[in-house]
Amino acid sequence: MEQTKENKFLSIKTKLLGTVIPVVIVLIVVLLLVAYNVCAGIIEDDSRDLLEASVSNQASRIEAWLNENLAAFQIVKETIEDVQPKEADLQKMLDSYYGYNSNYPEGLYIADSTGKMQKATESAKQESDPLNSTWYKEGLTRINMAYGSAYQNAEGINVISASGILNDGTGEIKVISADVTLERISIIVNSFIEMDGAEAFLVDLNTGTILAHRDSELISQKLGGEGQPVFYGDVAAKITEADYDFCTLDGNMTVFEKVNGTNWILVSYIPTGVVLADLAKLRTIMLIISIIAILLLCVVVERMTHMVIKPVKKLTETITSMSSGDFTVSVSTKGNDEIAVMSRSVEKFIASMRSMISSMGDISGKLKGQALSCDDVSHDMNDAANIQAQSMSELNMTVDQLSISVNEIAENATMLAGYVADTKTDSDAVEEKMRETVDVSEKGRTDMKRVGEALENIKLSVQNLETAVNKVGTASGEIVQIVQFIGNIAEETNLLSLNASIEAARAGEAGKGFAVVATEIGKLAQNSAESVENIARLINQINLLVEDAVRQAGDSVGEISDSTELIHTAVDTFDLIFQNVQDTSQLIESVVEKVNQVDQVATNVAAISEEQAASSDEILATSEAMLAQAKGISENSEQVAEEAKNLATSSENLAGQVQQFQI
Repeated sequence: MEQTKENKFLSIKTKLLGTVIPVVIVLIVVLLLVAYNVCAGIIEDDSRDLLEASVSNQASRIEAWLNENLAAFQIVKETIEDVQPKEADLQKMLDSYYGYNSNYPEGLYIADSTGKMQKATESAKQESDPLNSTWYKEGLTRINMAYGSAYQNAEGINVISASGILNDGTGEIKVISADVTLERISIIVNSFIEMDGAEAFLVDLNTGTILAHRDSELISQKLGGEGQPVFYGDVAAKITEADYDFCTLDGNMTVFEKVNGTNWILVSYIPTGVVLADLAKLRTIMLIISIIAILLLCVVVERMTHMVIKPVKKLTETITSMSSGDFTVSVSTKGNDEIAVMSRSVEKFIASMRSMISSMGDISGKLKGQALSCDDVSHDMNDAANIQAQSMSELNMTVDQLSISVNEIAENATMLAGYVADTKTDSDAVEEKMRETVDVSEKGRTDMKRVGEALENIKLSVQNLETAVNKVGTASGEIVQIVQFIGNIAEETNLLSLNASIEAARAGEAGKGFAVVATEIGKLAQNSAESVENIARLINQINLLVEDAVRQAGDSVGEISDSTELIHTAVDTFDLIFQNVQDTSQLIESVVEKVNQVDQVATNVAAISEEQAASSDEILATSEAMLAQAKGISENSEQVAEEAKNLATSSENLAGQVQQFQI
């Protein structure tokens, strides 16, 4: 079958398999997950019940074991208190309990308030300072025997002691005690676990110390201490919160049980993976069975779809052949289902198409003949229309050129009339302006004469000013000489004042008055000298200004002389201009008269040209209308010819399409 890039072929079988198989796989996976989660919940509930029952039984056994030992210790204590034996008899009693019971192999021992310690003769227990020992301090707090906190004895063994006050009748404060090793308690704790894979350990709630554990290295350590697994830290947090309900910590199902009569708590746990190990195996088996079932289902679905789709596949091949133009195919119909109904419908369609294609072949032949006849007629019409259009086009060009020439003549005549009218107006204005120019030139000539006279007066004034300034310069020179003379006098006066001061100093007391006068004269001479200097400086500045004024006055006299000569020249020029203006005015009056005559002639020519231009425009419009009609006929005939060609082409295409079908 032909496949395209846009629509890739995909069989129905592939679609069914691609739809059914994933759905079945998803359903099986969902069923597996649901079944696994339900089973896991049931198993976890059963395991929790079993674990709780196991830890409860363990706690009861530990309690019984502790009470059994404690009862034995209490009997020994009461016996000693009742008999009140002498020291030798007491030693025999202590020796008799050495090795008597494996739970407390060292037997019992006693310490008084002086630190004296009495034990079995064969006992290896060492105590350097009994009064500060844990068991002695705890024993002082109770009358009856009771267990205390775990500790490490002098031999480095982790033990827990049962101790109490001993009243042996001597009047001394004594404490009787017995040691139970924590290793022994660990054996007891781990011996009664009823659930496979589970473990347990015992914790002192007062100190958080591990009292019993399968791993001896953890005994006497702080629960949740450094280096311990995360699980022990989680257990320590739960104990700190006093939350003793069932929980899962770090993947371990965990239960808590307090030991009655003590401040101990038993923690039992089992990894969830151990509990669900059998379920995981069952899940694997179910997964394998599901895969086998899916494979079998794939085979069954494939066979079923093959049987159902086989008729559809044959019908698809028939329809594909029809789409390529082959109607010689036939359809075989079996059964009464939907596919059979579709096959019979296709068979009827093939018969209808055979009849239709045969009729289309006959019609296309007739249509081709008519198209050829129409094409010949359209060619003749097109040729006639082209000749007519060409003739009208030439006529139109001639009329167009005539119209252009007439329009140009009219435009030029109109422009000439306008220019003549403008020239007449301008000549009138020029005549008026020339009259004004004559008057102004006459006035200008008179004014220029007056300006010349004024400049002569200014020249005389400037020359007088130059003479006065020169006199000022001479006077300032004389003033300078007088000032220099005064300066010389001031210097001599200053010298006289200095000499007078010297003489007054020589005269002593009698010359003091003369000294004051000499000093004042000196100051006056000094001031005079300074004033002379200022006057000399000012006179120098005045001399500079006078020299500058003299120079500028001389320059002004020269410039005024030049201006006077230019003004005389301008007066002569104005005379010449006045004469020329009068001559020009007479010529312009003559030109104005001639322009009036030309204006009348140009106006008549423009009117005649406009009438001719209007007539040529009407002729041109008529010619253009006829040309447009001729072109329209030519275009219509070309369109008819084109349509005839298209009709012939369509009939040929139709015949070619019909020939593709096989009937």
